[in-house]
Amino acid sequence: MMPRQFVFARCMICFLSLALLTLPALPAMAAGTTAAKSQKAAAGPEPRDAETWFRKGALVATYGNNKAAVGYFTKAIALNPNHGGAWFSRGVSYGQLGLYPQGIESINRAIAMEPQNGLYYYGRARVLLLSGEPGKAREDFRKAADLGDEDAQNYLKKNPK
Repeated sequence: MMPRQFVFARCMICFLSLALLTLPALPAMAAGTTAAKSQKAAAGPEPRDAETWFRKGALVATYGNNKAAVGYFTKAIALNPNHGGAWFSRGVSYGQLGLYPQGIESINRAIAMEPQNGLYYYGRARVLLLSGEPGKAREDFRKAADLGDEDAQNYLKKNPK
């Protein structure tokens, strides 16, 4: 297993490389010129599969851009309404943005699709905690722990009351 700092450094190098490749196109894109349009056309059509949008959402959420992540997860859901991971991840991103009702609603949809997924209960518990509902959160931590979620089990050990 690689040290976390090394993995982060590798991610940043990839991100910066991608950013440097697109820098020459930025002024033209901002101006809306023909060159910008041809560069955009050369980049190819917008992805049409849910998994690509889901991965984009996960990437931007990792870097803290939850607003963009919600948009990407929403596109994934539009293309595949049965993508439980996209519903769950959108719910977590909504929670990070302080939009708790939307977050709970999205996570509820994921749980309805995969009721044996302990991670989904754990995520909903976290959003419930943020929203000020510790009683409901505790119920979800227990359910997640019963389903084998280690993070929920650890939370309950550290917070036995």
